[in-house]
Amino acid sequence: MSSREAILKAIKAAKPYSENALPEVNILHTTYDDLDAKFASSLASVGGNAVQLESVSAVQAYIKEHYKDASVIVSTVSGLEGTKELGATDDPHTLKDVDLAIIKGEFAVAENGAVWVKEADARHRALYFIAQKLMIVVPKGEVVHSMHEAYTRVSFGAKDIFGIFISGPSKTADIEQSLVIGAHGATEACVVFI
Repeated sequence: MSSREAILKAIKAAKPYSENALPEVNILHTTYDDLDAKFASSLASVGGNAVQLESVSAVQAYIKEHYKDASVIVSTVSGLEGTKELGATDDPHTLKDVDLAIIKGEFAVAENGAVWVKEADARHRALYFIAQKLMIVVPKGEVVHSMHEAYTRVSFGAKDIFGIFISGPSKTADIEQSLVIGAHGATEACVVFI
């Protein structure tokens, strides 16, 4: 018997055993009458904003109106073009000048204003944290009540290598409990439902 097998055998032998079954947990979680309004309120409370638009062309018009100063735009959402091609570089450091990153969100969480973002090709995941402003595009109707419900929807396929919940812009209150928005990442975050 190898030392590895001996260690694993000792761990199995020392594992506590109980005749008692684990209790069933049936906790009723908070639900909201108007998921869109609750999400918008939760996101606003952490410094972000939610917008309901009808089409990709409406999103393009929104970008032109609200992000006039954004000269370097990167988009991972099909139909929304940026000014810089994300796949043109292997070095994430070249993204340091991104004014606006437009990314795809899978679904949103009304409870805390978070959005689940999952990328199959996340070789440039620094984009989510290095861009000055962040726009997350989520399909309309894809809002769940709570994180408990959200975790049941989180899944990874064979090609998925990265996922994260993003809620509002970057913020910290480490120094004298004074809130600073944009301390370690995006200074603005906008969630667009289309």
